[in-house]
Amino acid sequence: MSWNLLAHALSMLVGLIFVSITRSVSHIMAARLSLRHIPGPPSSSYIWGEEWVLYHSIPGSPYLGWHKQFGKVVKFTGAFGHQVLSITDSRAISFILGEGIYSFPKPHGVRAWFKATLGEGILWVEGKDAHEKQRRILAPALSHQSVRNLTPVFHETSAKVVAQWAKIFDQSHSEEVAIEITNWAGRFALDTIGRAAFSYNFNCLSGEHHDLAEALDGLTNNENKRSSFYMRALFWIFPPILSIGEKGEMIRRSKQELGDIASKMWRDAKIAGDSDGRNLMAIMLRADLTSSHCMNEDQIVAQMRTTISAGYETVSAMIAWVLYEVASNADLQTELREEVSNARDASFDDLNNKYPLLDSVLKETLRLHPAILENHHEAAETMTVPLSEPLPGSSDMHIIVPKGTILAIPINVLQTDTEVWGSDADVFRPGRWVEGNRTGARPIHELLTFSQGPRSCVGKAFAIAEIKALTIALLHHFSFTCPHEIEPFQSFVVRPRVKGQGPSSLPLLVRKL
Repeated sequence: MSWNLLAHALSMLVGLIFVSITRSVSHIMAARLSLRHIPGPPSSSYIWGEEWVLYHSIPGSPYLGWHKQFGKVVKFTGAFGHQVLSITDSRAISFILGEGIYSFPKPHGVRAWFKATLGEGILWVEGKDAHEKQRRILAPALSHQSVRNLTPVFHETSAKVVAQWAKIFDQSHSEEVAIEITNWAGRFALDTIGRAAFSYNFNCLSGEHHDLAEALDGLTNNENKRSSFYMRALFWIFPPILSIGEKGEMIRRSKQELGDIASKMWRDAKIAGDSDGRNLMAIMLRADLTSSHCMNEDQIVAQMRTTISAGYETVSAMIAWVLYEVASNADLQTELREEVSNARDASFDDLNNKYPLLDSVLKETLRLHPAILENHHEAAETMTVPLSEPLPGSSDMHIIVPKGTILAIPINVLQTDTEVWGSDADVFRPGRWVEGNRTGARPIHELLTFSQGPRSCVGKAFAIAEIKALTIALLHHFSFTCPHEIEPFQSFVVRPRVKGQGPSSLPLLVRKL
């Protein structure tokens, strides 16, 4: 009898697999037929499509070539034939990120990644009502007024970095030392988000080994291993791959590490009962008492994981790139140091308005080194997407995007478009931000680094203020030079690394002033 049950179960499993494969093949063929008129590169691999090229190229470089050759809407093939549209058309992007945003959720694979690493927080949630509910809880803690009140915390954690670097100089007995910037940038970002959002000290800036910092760094900061390629190529169409092998174990360990800390912070906060503050923890405590916004503990912990991870990954990468650009231009560094010479403990409003060169350096860094290279979405249903200009050889001012099609918005292509940024669009030149807008061009301040529309980054003001505070503090005490050739390296975000090395690295030569 048991053998019959086993045979029956196996036959059902085989049947389910067959049905799944059949549906996938049918979808791929239907998408190919619907998108056959959209130009793009021929598939370089029957199995992997363009995934191998994307993974092993300089981050974002294939998109630059494709859009230069084929125009503002490009079709390419992913693993096992699934179709991807890369879009730089301004009207289409405005529609996808604006009025059509809830019809273009994150792809299933991306949501599976966020669920596996962080839980069901704001980066995972989809649907207008569910997303707006979570955003209403987070937004007040990250508003301009809240960040204005948190600015002293940014200066305090910046001062801790300065103090630790001063110790390095004292121990080295040297006028110049090499400091690994990416490591310190990550630790600064973690301590800052812990203090500012949760009134919790992770104590990452002690310079000692730190389990959370190591776990977060190890999760995404990996060299180009074949196993990492397989996961990146396949999770779009087979999300369960995120739970397999060494990488799957690393994902579980990182989620557990973050979850344990978040649970402890939440329990301690509830015991303390301090719900009168303006930071995220206080706001969540108040929301916990309000039935209309109440979240269970799993949801709260997921929100805390998400906030910590987002505050770590993107901010640490942006800090590293800012210091790289400052270290690479001695004249710019001198001019910037002079501008901020009296900026100690600058207020939030001063950080935003009083230092135009600092603001320009940060914006230019965000333009050329966006932490998130691609903005990915998936058509939840077959959609008509408007265009600002027709496809080559067509008069149609729209495209039909089949249900399930993955859309990629390549930020590096948009932010180095010579029609918008001029013939020197690939050059780091902060002066472009104070020269005014070009006639007939889009406003020069439009960056997609933090996305736009209803799902734009809620922590933008927080991130910009803390990066400026740290930059000012470091320039007051140190000078920087970069002795290495640096290249972009894509882990989860785009980080700098010494050319030819494995994980991210930015060893700058630092002098104490």
